[in-house]
Amino acid sequence: MAGGKKKSSTAPSRFQKTLSSIWQDKHMVLFKTEYTLLVTAVLWFLEIAINIWVIQKVSYTEIDWKAYMDEVEGVINGTYDYTQLKGDTGPLVYPAGFVYIFTGLYYLTDHGHNIRLGQYVFAVFYLINLLLVMRIYHRTKKVPPYVFFFICCASYRIHSIFILRLFNDPVAMMLCFGAINLFLDGRWTLGCALYSLAVSVKMNVLLFAPGLLFLLLCEFGLWKTLPRLALCAVIQLVLGLPFLLVNPVGYVSRAFDLGRQFLFKWTVNWRFLPEDVFLNRYFHLALLLAHITTLLLFALKRWKRSGSSIWTILKDPSERKETAHKISALSVLCLVFSYAALPAVEWRSEEAGTPTQSVDSGSDRAVLEHVSIHQLQLSVSARLPPHHPPLFMAQPQSSFSIS
Repeated sequence: MAGGKKKSSTAPSRFQKTLSSIWQDKHMVLFKTEYTLLVTAVLWFLEIAINIWVIQKVSYTEIDWKAYMDEVEGVINGTYDYTQLKGDTGPLVYPAGFVYIFTGLYYLTDHGHNIRLGQYVFAVFYLINLLLVMRIYHRTKKVPPYVFFFICCASYRIHSIFILRLFNDPVAMMLCFGAINLFLDGRWTLGCALYSLAVSVKMNVLLFAPGLLFLLLCEFGLWKTLPRLALCAVIQLVLGLPFLLVNPVGYVSRAFDLGRQFLFKWTVNWRFLPEDVFLNRYFHLALLLAHITTLLLFALKRWKRSGSSIWTILKDPSERKETAHKISALSVLCLVFSYAALPAVEWRSEEAGTPTQSVDSGSDRAVLEHVSIHQLQLSVSARLPPHHPPLFMAQPQSSFSIS
């Protein structure tokens, strides 16, 4: 129509701009950290299909599930003396949080008989765990997105531990990763509460305690750290109260048994040793001594600024002479130095170029040099950076965890 209205031009929407940006950078999507959220979202939905396929096609292997169900069934039947609770594989050796969570799973899976349903529940745990880990990486922005494929989709063992074995480790680590996310958000008190819940599922999570304690002291000083430590202790006391009232010594000695002997047939980290050496108590004591010595050396020599004392972290941050450095996401990530954290540490080291520059002075370096690697065996794709000797010095810590 003559003299008709001119077509109005509309500006592209934000969504269109995002799609345009992705298309222009399509060859770099797997390498730029700004696309971490996009790549991890795709991988997460892919993992849903992978988990369903594994559950349907790969045979379940019975190892501990039946024993877990027998142990919580004893509690359900009225036995609160921990020394009387046992399953097919031996006595109950996990804290009270384990009992409560697996009692819920006991009822959900028809007294533990519906294994397939249990596998799908653990698939949900796995997906939650993956979301938590990926959120941590999204915060650090240090690792190229393609690495996440090797953390999740390419790891047979991590799928096996979650959905083909139904171990209690996934539950404990899910709670622990949740706590790490809360620390990253600055919600330290709630994070400590969730961390304590993780410890109540499996004692191995205590291996993260030295790193967490150091971060708390850096952030708050001694006096403001004590209430958070007290909260962790109170949670353990409340959860264990029904069992402590019946047999306190029995509960503590079983749930937190530091002298428990692992069977050689289940070891991964120490498979290269002869069985008699692996089972020898002197070997265990040597590892413990090496661990304590390493902690003391780092505390006296490395966990402090040049010219300052390690005891400075006990002071309130406002009373310290030097300028306090804000605890970074990488510092908190180092608390979970496991299959999930190795790539971030390695990329940070490669990015810096030299071991002495691989982490910032202060909390980053200190936590990096004392981190728990007790989850290292969870992923076949994980590898330690060869050019960071302090990481290997911390390795004896892994001997006190899943063997």
